[in-house]
Amino acid sequence: MSETTALKSGLLADIAAADTLAAVEELRVGALGKQGVITALLKTLGGMSPEERLEKGPAIQDLRESVTAAIAERKAVLEQAALDARLASERLDMTLPADIGPVGSVHPVSQVMDELAEIFADLGFSVATGPEIEDDWHNFTALNIPETHPARAMHDTFYFPDHEVDGKKRMLLRTHTSPVQIRTMLANKPPIRIIAPGRVYRSDSDATHTPMFHQIEGLVIDRGITLGHLKWTLETFLKAFFERDDIVLRLRPSYFPFTEPSVEVDVGYTMVNGQRVIGGSDGWLEVLGSGMVHRKVIEACGLDPDEWQGFAFGTGVDRLAMLKYGMNDLRAFFDGDLRWLRHYGFSALDVPTLSGGVGA
Repeated sequence: MSETTALKSGLLADIAAADTLAAVEELRVGALGKQGVITALLKTLGGMSPEERLEKGPAIQDLRESVTAAIAERKAVLEQAALDARLASERLDMTLPADIGPVGSVHPVSQVMDELAEIFADLGFSVATGPEIEDDWHNFTALNIPETHPARAMHDTFYFPDHEVDGKKRMLLRTHTSPVQIRTMLANKPPIRIIAPGRVYRSDSDATHTPMFHQIEGLVIDRGITLGHLKWTLETFLKAFFERDDIVLRLRPSYFPFTEPSVEVDVGYTMVNGQRVIGGSDGWLEVLGSGMVHRKVIEACGLDPDEWQGFAFGTGVDRLAMLKYGMNDLRAFFDGDLRWLRHYGFSALDVPTLSGGVGA
């Protein structure tokens, strides 16, 4: 047996007997490292004659390749054995889903706001916003609400202490989002199609009223606008929101200072298991106030009422949420009760889309 063959047999035997990764690494350094025995043999090839190199070279190369392969194989076996031992000893089951911890929910008011924005965006409306602290010109005067109107009384409106701001009369918490309509008409040229969602404030509190609530109003200003356009818009909106085709509307004459003519909008409902369900015509439920924008409001915004006409409407977002999702007490919306929020809240992934259903 040649010296190379004996060395090969000894190294392969030692590698096969190694029982730790550290032992395998030690053998690798002793054989293939800079000072290893195989490395030393490889260095001798340079000083050999061509005949000697031809005779001894293949055996040395075979030695290196065999030892390299044996070390890699033994290392893989020991690593797999170590992994198997670790998996057998650990109690963590990697096949179970991870605990994602506490998860919040989207408040029904926020969800309904998103649903309404999605519906009206499809109808060509943009979203407009404005300040919640208003002056009485934008909140009342520009909307044809004179100083003697009951809406200006302290029992209806939250006023700030009497003082003038920039020469204007006293400030207040807006009682509706109609000032956004005024600001939009003052800042933009017609045609205008906007919705104005947001918080509003009135001195009122019971099961169906709170001092702060959410409202959405719509405004269209263009040429040749009629009540027919208003009825079609509201009917299309309510069908999409309640996701029913059997929505029936009834328009009743009413009075609002900022519209003329003015109409209350009733929607038909049916009784199912003792509860009102929007759709059908077993009875009528008032859901909206609306009408054609008053000439004086158009004039107050610097527009010619003989050229530009329009309609406006408004409804409570909280009330729409109650009707659609079966809630019966508005005060629970603002109690912060986690049980209520877990029951009526929405997942952050429940993004309203017209293709999937706005209430999906």
